[in-house]
Amino acid sequence: MKEIELKEKERLDELQRNGYRIIQNPEKFCFGMDAVLLSGFVRAKKGDVLLDMGTGTGIIPILLEAKTECAHLTGLEIQEESADMARRSVALNGLSDKIDIVTGDIKEAGSYFASASFDIVTCNPPYMIGQHGLTNPEEPKAIARHEILCTLEDVISQAAKVLKPGGHFFLVHRPFRLAEIMTTMAKYKLEPKRMQLVYPYVDKEPNMVLLEATRGGKPRMTVEKPLIVYQSPGVYMPEIYDIYGY
Repeated sequence: MKEIELKEKERLDELQRNGYRIIQNPEKFCFGMDAVLLSGFVRAKKGDVLLDMGTGTGIIPILLEAKTECAHLTGLEIQEESADMARRSVALNGLSDKIDIVTGDIKEAGSYFASASFDIVTCNPPYMIGQHGLTNPEEPKAIARHEILCTLEDVISQAAKVLKPGGHFFLVHRPFRLAEIMTTMAKYKLEPKRMQLVYPYVDKEPNMVLLEATRGGKPRMTVEKPLIVYQSPGVYMPEIYDIYGY
């Protein structure tokens, strides 16, 4: 492991996988459970080439390098400060030969990368529509949570463009937008194949949905058993501990 210089207000967090660590700045944006659950939902084959769109500080490529046998992983991130943290985390973990971080716009993914060049595309996109209630739309947390710089259709259309025929798209989102997600996937020939709803507690409504779609796939979707996060306040269900690697 290399030692790396931290900038002001940055911290190093342990990832519980392969001894990997990640650089984050809690005043900007830190990865959440949704990114970790998406990394646990992804199915990748040995030798796959993967793109994570809107990678933030690189959490999903770093976790998936630890969990899968992908040949190469790329993270695309529009915010230079986040991309810089991601690059330094990749270097810190000795992964610069396996993971590239590209600074760029999801809306332009099809111009940065060759068409049909990835086996897998992952995305943990902004969930919230519009800028209602936002005092500073340029704040990194706002950009990560609200559709300020890209929309759901941008994400899905660009994923379809860079995926190989038969390639797989993995998304984490909010259930209240499920109908829109399905119709937009259909528009761009991404056929939903697996879905899993995530519930904070067994008696609460789901607050996340994990989806896998195949480019040009045949119609047939499996709905997996629900994923329950907490068995009691502050105590995860066993499956969550497994995903986190504790």
